[in-house]
Formats: sequence, C-alpha cells, structure tokens
Amino acid sequence: MIKKETFHHTSLRQSLVIQSRVIGALLLREIITRYGRHNIGFMWLFGEPMMFTLGVTTLWTFAKMAHSGSLPIVAFCITGYSSLLIWRNTTMRCGKAIEPNLALLYHRNVKVIDVFAARIILEIAGATLSLTILSLVFSAVGLMELPADIVIAFAGWLLLAWFAGSLGLIVGSLSERSETVERLWHTLTYLMFPMSGAVFMVQWLPQQWKEYILWVPMVNGTEMVRHGFFGNAVRTYEDPAYLIVVNLVLMLIGLSLVKETGRRVEQQ
Repeated sequence: MIKKETFHHTSLRQSLVIQSRVIGALLLREIITRYGRHNIGFMWLFGEPMMFTLGVTTLWTFAKMAHSGSLPIVAFCITGYSSLLIWRNTTMRCGKAIEPNLALLYHRNVKVIDVFAARIILEIAGATLSLTILSLVFSAVGLMELPADIVIAFAGWLLLAWFAGSLGLIVGSLSERSETVERLWHTLTYLMFPMSGAVFMVQWLPQQWKEYILWVPMVNGTEMVRHGFFGNAVRTYEDPAYLIVVNLVLMLIGLSLVKETGRRVEQQ
C-alpha cells in the first residue's frame, strides 16, 4: 500500500516536471517566434502593452477628458487599460493557437493544454510587467501614487488573470472548430470594451445602471484593482465572490472544451 502510494506521488511529480518543461519550451519558442532575437527582443512582451497604455494615458491627459473630481487621471488610465489588455490580449492570442503549433502535437509529451497555457502565461506576464513598470515609473516622477492597499490590488489582478485564462481556453478551443469564432470574438472585444470598466467607474453611473453593469465580470475585477490603488479616495463597487464563481464556471467549461479539442486534434 505504501509502495503504491509512493509510486503515485512519484508519477504525479514526474508528470508535473515534464509538463512544466514542455510549457517552458513552448514559452521560449513563442517569444522567439513572435519577437525574434533582434532589437529589444523579448522585451516587446511588456513593451507593447506599455506603449499602448502610455499612449492612451497621454491622450487622456492632454485632452483633459472628464473624470471624477480629484481622481488622478494617470492612475485611472493605467489601471483601466491594463485591466482591459490582460483579458483582451490573452483571449485574442488563444484564438487559432493550435494551427501554427500543430506539428508539435506529434510529440508525445506536448498536449493542446500546453499550447494554450504557454500563450496565456505569456500574455498575463506581459500585462503584469507593463502595469508594474508603469506604476513604478509614474510614481517615481510624482504623477501617481503607489497602491494604497497592495493586497486588494493584487487580488483583483489575480482574479482578472484567472478570468483571462479561463476565457482564453474557451475562445481558443472554439476557434479551432471554426474561423468564424475568432472573427466574431475580435468584433465582440470592441463591443465589450465600453462596458469593461476601463473608461469609467461604477460610482459615476446612474443608480439604476450600477446593478446591471456589475453583471459584467471584468467590471468587478477592474473596480477591485482600482480599490487597491485609490483606497478610500473613491468609492468602488466590486463583488469578488461573483467573479470567483464566474471564473470557476468558465474554467470548467474551458477545460472540458480543451479536452475535447485534444481528442479531436490527436485523431487527425
């Protein structure tokens, strides 16, 4: 009995080691394929989202677009657009992810879930580095403050990352069944952008709209991140429990679709 349990533990540990090595190799391959070895190379991983967020922040600052009271426009833009990019970029990169990596699936240890995991980790890492570097730089020059409550900000970011990964599995799996899914999702991300919480805070909305907008999962995550950054300077509305339930449901659906996709791809 002890030998059997030891064997299972050893087997599980070996499987995890192998999978981590496979995902690590896919990560390196993805970085080299996407960014190459020239110029700043892999630094584009966080350079691209940084440039986008910085550009939008600059435009908002110079245009002096309306925002609530004394709320810092720089911090508002950085938290909003970083929260947008983490789920938007992750799901977009998962779309049609299997096709360019199809040859790799002939290797016994490479699975469909590994391909998705590599892209999800890469996009989440890029968005996280972008948010961190921009926050540190702008706080150093006095344009924004560091998070008032780093724990809440980090928890909100983790929930957004979980949401992005779970949704990425669904979009990636469905896009392998039809190219229409990828095209439709590309359009849907633009339609979802105004409702994602990136360009507004729930506090600014009319009372009758607040209840409905909080049904949008990303709004809860963005509000939570801003709660961590601004503290009591502004009132935020978020329901972490709701977002956790949504993430669990999306993850279960995503893993089921990935499993089915893996069986179908391996049979081809």
